[in-house]
Amino acid sequence: MSLAAATDLAAANNENLANLSNTLIYSAMAVYTLAFFAYIAEWLLGSRSKVGRTAAALTAEKAAKKTTAKAPAVTVKTAGGTAVLERPKVVVRAAAGARDVPDGPGAHGGDEQGDLYGRIAISLTVLAFLIEFGGVLSRALSVQRAPWGNMYEFNITFSTVAVGVYLTLLALKKNIRWLGLFLITTVLLDLGLAVTVLYTASDQLVPALHSYWLYIHVSTAIFCGAVFYVGAVSTILYLFKDSYENKLATGGTPGRFATSVLERLPASASLDKFSYRVNAAVFPLWTFTIIAGAIWAGDAWGRYWGWDPKETWSFITWVAYACYLHARATAGWKGRKAAYLALLAFGCWLFNYYGVNIFVSGKHSYAGV
Repeated sequence: MSLAAATDLAAANNENLANLSNTLIYSAMAVYTLAFFAYIAEWLLGSRSKVGRTAAALTAEKAAKKTTAKAPAVTVKTAGGTAVLERPKVVVRAAAGARDVPDGPGAHGGDEQGDLYGRIAISLTVLAFLIEFGGVLSRALSVQRAPWGNMYEFNITFSTVAVGVYLTLLALKKNIRWLGLFLITTVLLDLGLAVTVLYTASDQLVPALHSYWLYIHVSTAIFCGAVFYVGAVSTILYLFKDSYENKLATGGTPGRFATSVLERLPASASLDKFSYRVNAAVFPLWTFTIIAGAIWAGDAWGRYWGWDPKETWSFITWVAYACYLHARATAGWKGRKAAYLALLAFGCWLFNYYGVNIFVSGKHSYAGV
């Protein structure tokens, strides 16, 4: 076989793999859509009669406070002529603003039928994840490089990793199935944006990207973003659940929709703790991502740091998450204030992800979208 014929055959194989990748991504979107409807069914068909734990707990908490307020400061008993002092038990909250509220029963509402739809949704999510992973792998094989050389490839890889993080936490017996509906909704939006606005035909990289740092730096950035995303979703849900608990604690009456949805979520204290642990766990890796990017910049451009827009916003994101973690460790900043700071930090990451690549010119703009 001549060299020209071999080259043409290789090009044809690469084109076939690229077309296969596109087909798999569209197939994954179809299965994610089925999973979305299964999650909806879990929420709608799960029992609503088994919710109400938050209201019951807060009512009991009020009654306990009234009883404690009326109790004597010290009770004196006699035992064989000796006076024994019995001090009343004091309940101390574990954190500022925390309440002794149990977690909700989950999206299925503690109902067998709802749980069935939830399990179907998880199975479909696993199937869609495997199909999408096949699409990312086919894309990599078609260009014979890491599949994150442009915004389209970054998007499909990011959504794959985000779903992978969710499924991994489920496999580790973490009860986060309540996250499924919100995750799949945004994954579908992300993939829709990828295949319409951000789609780029498979092509080779510019010389500056031909480095093993492409695998190290960008892969860690994608993983960090996926974990930050999980933390941001749980933070948003925390804010809604905390407002709901506050309304109940002050004697308010939330609407039926809010009661049906928010009662099934974990308690606000649990959501707050989960989002903090997720963000704290991945922050050191984000630090490594920035350091790895600086080393790569030194190899590619002859300088480690030049305040390029991507570098600048990566650092701003690092500072924002560092402030959040520091504030979260300070008693006065636990709860809603820290949550707002966490969302601000994730907003910085989002702007670094979309805004800098699309709207700002810099050395990281050579790949276009």
